[in-house]
Amino acid sequence: MTTMQAKVIRWDDCTVDHPMAKIARRRIIGEQMMISHVTLDAGFVVPSHAHENEQFAVLLSGVMRFTIGEGNDVTVLDAVGGDIVHLPSNVPHAAEAIETTVILDLFSPPSEATGVDAHGA
Repeated sequence: MTTMQAKVIRWDDCTVDHPMAKIARRRIIGEQMMISHVTLDAGFVVPSHAHENEQFAVLLSGVMRFTIGEGNDVTVLDAVGGDIVHLPSNVPHAAEAIETTVILDLFSPPSEATGVDAHGA
């Protein structure tokens, strides 16, 4: 069994990547979950996708439109700063930043690739 050491990590010390246009992301990947600090420019769109990871999108500021489901079973959810969107495992979803938005994305289990990586820049 691996023993993890507790530590403090500063967002400012994390590398910023840009897996698609109009997105800046910092990630911390642990053994059982992953958290990403994401800034999305207005007009950012990620096409519909699904992933094994359960996801919580914690909107710190801005406005996002999530399209959940596919085919005839689609729900559109608008979320604003202070809202949390829960996306269960394998649920198809798309997202669009209506205005510049800052999100904390929590994923479990962790994964090197997420929906924005699959649709890369």
